[in-house]
Amino acid sequence: MGMERQGKGKADPAAFSIAEAGFGDRTDIDDDGRERRTGTLVTASAHIITAVIGSGVLSLAWAIAQLGWVIGPAVLVAFSVITWFCSSLLADCYRSPDPVHGKRNYTYGQAVRANLGVGKYRLCSLAQYINLVGVTIGYTITTAISMGAIGRSNCFHRKGHDALCEASNTTNMIIFAAIQILLSQLPNFHKIWWLSIVAAVMSLAYSTIGLGLSIARIVGGVHAKTTLTGVTVGVDVSASEKIWRTFQSLGDIAFAYSYSNVLIEIQDTLRSSPAENTVMKKASLIGVSTTTTFYMLCGVLGYAAFGSSAPGNFLTGFGFYEPFWLVDVGNVCIVVHLVGAYQVFCQPIYQFVETWARSRWPDAAFIHTERVVPLPAILGGGEFPISPFRLVWRTAYVILTAVVAMLFPFFNDFLGLIGAVSFWPLTVYFPVEMYMAQAKVRRFSPTWTWMNVLSVACLVVSVLAAAGSVQGLIKDVAGYKPFKVS
Repeated sequence: MGMERQGKGKADPAAFSIAEAGFGDRTDIDDDGRERRTGTLVTASAHIITAVIGSGVLSLAWAIAQLGWVIGPAVLVAFSVITWFCSSLLADCYRSPDPVHGKRNYTYGQAVRANLGVGKYRLCSLAQYINLVGVTIGYTITTAISMGAIGRSNCFHRKGHDALCEASNTTNMIIFAAIQILLSQLPNFHKIWWLSIVAAVMSLAYSTIGLGLSIARIVGGVHAKTTLTGVTVGVDVSASEKIWRTFQSLGDIAFAYSYSNVLIEIQDTLRSSPAENTVMKKASLIGVSTTTTFYMLCGVLGYAAFGSSAPGNFLTGFGFYEPFWLVDVGNVCIVVHLVGAYQVFCQPIYQFVETWARSRWPDAAFIHTERVVPLPAILGGGEFPISPFRLVWRTAYVILTAVVAMLFPFFNDFLGLIGAVSFWPLTVYFPVEMYMAQAKVRRFSPTWTWMNVLSVACLVVSVLAAAGSVQGLIKDVAGYKPFKVS
C-alpha cells in the first residue's frame, strides 16, 4: 500500500546487468530488468475503481444529509476533481527525473524520496503508517457493527421492527480479531492475493445492494424530509451540532476518495508503451468519474430515501428492515470485504516492523528463527512457515487495534477522522510538491501560486474535518461504556 517493502523497493541488480549487457530487446523483460508488465487502460481503471469503492460509501447518505441538496453533491464533485487532478500529478512521478524515460519508482514512498529527498520521505512514511493503523481500527469497528446488524436484522424480522434487538460489538470484535490473528500468520502479502480479489467483488456487491434498497424505498412511496441546506437547525440539530456535523461529513467524503496510497503500485502494472503516465491519467479520469457517479447515486438516493434522518451507515442503521435477507447479504459482503481489506492494509505495517527488527537485532534467534510445519491434506497439503516473532508481534498488533476499536466503536466519527488526517498529506500535498520539484516550477510563478493555494485550502478542509470528527468522538465517548452490549 505505498510502503517501502523489503525486496520490492529495488530491482534486482543482476537484472540491470542483463539489460546493460545487450539483452534489452528481450520481449519478456522490461527496461528495469523485471518481468514485462502487461497492464492496460482497462485493467488500471478497474484497479482504481475497486481500490476507491469501499466502506466509505456506507456513510455518504449521512454526509449528504448534513450538507443538503446544494452543497452535498457540490462537495462530492469537488473532492472528485481534486482527487483526479492530484492523481494526474502523481502519475508523472512514477518515473523520475523524467516522467516518460526516467527511473521507475515502485511505491509511493520511493516516488517521494526520489523527488523530495529523505526528510520528506520520512514524513510521508509517517503519514502513511498512521493512515494504515487508523484504517485497520476503522475496519474492525465497521466489521463488528455489520456482524451485529445481521443478528439484529433477523431479530427484527422475527419479533417486529419495534422489538429491543441488541448485539455485542465487543464479542464481534473478538471474533474478528481471532480471524485476523490467523490470517496474519501468513508470511507476506503475496500469499493472500486472492483475498484482495474477493474483497473487491464484495465491496461492489454491498454498495450495489445499498443503492438498490434506497431506490426501492423511494419507489415504495416513502416521503423523507429533505432540504437544500441539509439537517435543519432548531429542528433536527442545534447550531453547534450543525457546524460540527458539516465538518465531519467532509472527513467522511474524503475517506471515500482515498486511494493515492496505491496509485503508484497500480501504475507499475502498466506496459511501457504507450507511456505509463499518459495511460494512468486516462485511467484516473475513468476510475474517478465512474466512482463519483456511483457515489453520487448512493449519497443522493440515500438522502432522498431517508432525508435528514439518514443513518450513519445505511446498511446497519436500520433504515432498511425488509427484505431482511438482502440486508443480511449486504452485511455479509461487508464482513467478507473487510476481513480481506484488513490484511491488505496491515501487511505493510507487518513488513516494516519485521524488516526493522531483523536489521536492529541481526543475531536474535527469536526474531530470525522460522520453522516449517506440514499442513494436513484437508488444508491443501504443503508446508507453512511459522515464526515466533511474527506470531507474537502480529498477534499483539491485532489485539491492540481491537482494544482501541472497543474503546471507540463509532463508525462515522472514526471514518471521518481517518479521511481528514490522510487526505491532505497523501492525496494533495506530496503529489503537488513532487510535481513542482520534478517540473522545476519557479517560486511565486502563477503555477506555483495556485498550486500552493490549492494545497493550503485542502489543508484547511482537512483540519476542519478532523476537528468535527474529534468533537464527535468526544461527544460519543462521554456517554459510552466500553466492553458492554451495544
